[in-house]
Amino acid sequence: MIKINEHYLKLQASYLFSNIAKRVAAFQENNPDKDVIKLGIGDVTNPLPAACVKAFHDAVDEMATEAGFRGYGPEQGYDFLRETIVANDFQARGAEVNSDEIFVSDGAKCDSGNIQEIFSLDTRVAIPDPVYPVYLDTNVMAGRTGGYNDDRYDGIVYLESTRENNYVPDLPQEQVDMIYLCFPNNPTGSTISKEQLKVWVDYARDNKALILFDAAYEAFIRDESLPHSIYEIEGAREVAIEFRSLSKTAGFTGTRCAYTVVPKECMAYDQKGGRHALHALWNRRHCTKFNGVSYPVQRAAAAAFSAEGKVQTKALIDGYLENAKIIGKAIGQLGFEYVGGDNSPYIWIWGDRDSWDFFDLLLDKAGVVCTPGAGFGKCGQGYIRISAFNSRENVITAMDRISSALS
Repeated sequence: MIKINEHYLKLQASYLFSNIAKRVAAFQENNPDKDVIKLGIGDVTNPLPAACVKAFHDAVDEMATEAGFRGYGPEQGYDFLRETIVANDFQARGAEVNSDEIFVSDGAKCDSGNIQEIFSLDTRVAIPDPVYPVYLDTNVMAGRTGGYNDDRYDGIVYLESTRENNYVPDLPQEQVDMIYLCFPNNPTGSTISKEQLKVWVDYARDNKALILFDAAYEAFIRDESLPHSIYEIEGAREVAIEFRSLSKTAGFTGTRCAYTVVPKECMAYDQKGGRHALHALWNRRHCTKFNGVSYPVQRAAAAAFSAEGKVQTKALIDGYLENAKIIGKAIGQLGFEYVGGDNSPYIWIWGDRDSWDFFDLLLDKAGVVCTPGAGFGKCGQGYIRISAFNSRENVITAMDRISSALS
């Protein structure tokens, strides 16, 4: 008799964004004449940068010739992309990262979900609340949690991010082994200073813990006093793995390209206390379960770091940040408290009501899709998240509708 992994039965309801999609689909079916503006899921809406498109076309043309054709590439990524990433994303900021520590993949979501496979099932995990659901759900699937009680899983240490701590969680009060951090944060849009991040690095070093640092939104940082990478912090190479993505940076949500950094100094331990390099373990997992990102996509990704590509990519991000300002201004004028939007594409809004009720209100009365904060965890209840990923025209229209609906 084939048996299931019963840890999947612990998962609550459906995946957040699938649930939202079902509600929106039902609304549109019942209201076929109403136009819906989607500011919920963090999916970009602008085309790829022209430099990336040209590189994509050129690479496809190469694949059409015998001389230029490529079959399986290196699982870790082509050297031309790995070296470009290191030079532009790290060395340019004084962060020590080597090209052979880069693992190119098809998404930061995939990597941040898969990374837990290389750690023992008794690993004590600390996860922010509110949180990007993938961090939590993949550990539930793996079997690192108990049952679900009072909107939380037993066995997980929750790092509360609230108005009281400006959405930067405090250190855990109990021993933990693995810590998820995300800055600029999804969903709250909050940021962390170098001084605050150093506190976490020092904690990890003192406790032989590991930080999984999600920096998927670092390109939206405009305050240059803020760290773009955890490797800007002394000692981080010993205790941190970092996830990056071109999805929001260069519009690759549908093209799929990201990368994970695993420094060679980063260690974990066996049952006897022996040290093992996580770089080697992740490399084994990566090579076993992944065949690499396609050559044309990697050429397109490398073009995002060219002089032309940087200008075009910055213009895309600046456009979304301008949308965020429009959203923040409108929400503030309505009297709502919010955070985010200045170094992040997300605006986290305190609604002082049930999150799903607020979601339904905006959908029914304004035809605008947001994301209910309760879907991100217990501390998200009462909030909604609005995304700046849409056209300027749609954002302005959406804010006009919301203003009319809530005035």
